[in-house]
Amino acid sequence: MLALIQRVTRASVAVEGQVVGAIGAGLLALVAVEPGDGAAQARRTCERLLGYRIFEDEHGRMNRCLADTGGGLLLVSQFTLAADTRKGMRPGFSTAADPAAGLRWFEYLVDLARARHPLVAIGRYGAHMQVELVNDGPATFLLAARPDRP
Repeated sequence: MLALIQRVTRASVAVEGQVVGAIGAGLLALVAVEPGDGAAQARRTCERLLGYRIFEDEHGRMNRCLADTGGGLLLVSQFTLAADTRKGMRPGFSTAADPAAGLRWFEYLVDLARARHPLVAIGRYGAHMQVELVNDGPATFLLAARPDRP
């Protein structure tokens, strides 16, 4: 499971012109499920989303996590993040989970996050979405929880 996370001052996702998820300050996570992902990868990803220390403390150091700040978490499914871009001029998507598995494990991640954090918003799985954000920093990180090493 891959999660491209961005520390934001605000973020939202819209489908057909209607906002379906929005947060103030916190994390926007673009999430891709890969073949072989399962509960272990979703649990590890959730743990890291809530515990990754990328928010500044009183000394200006990245020493606080989302759970410390109480900020929002916006989860957006993004299978293109798992694209194979190693060769050619067109991405390949055999490195992304099939849609049924992607939905299953993305929803599991959402359930885990909502059980542990009070402010979780989501996009709409499989929809054409417009994501807006104000990246704070900018601070962007790629988290990976792979089947061979959760």
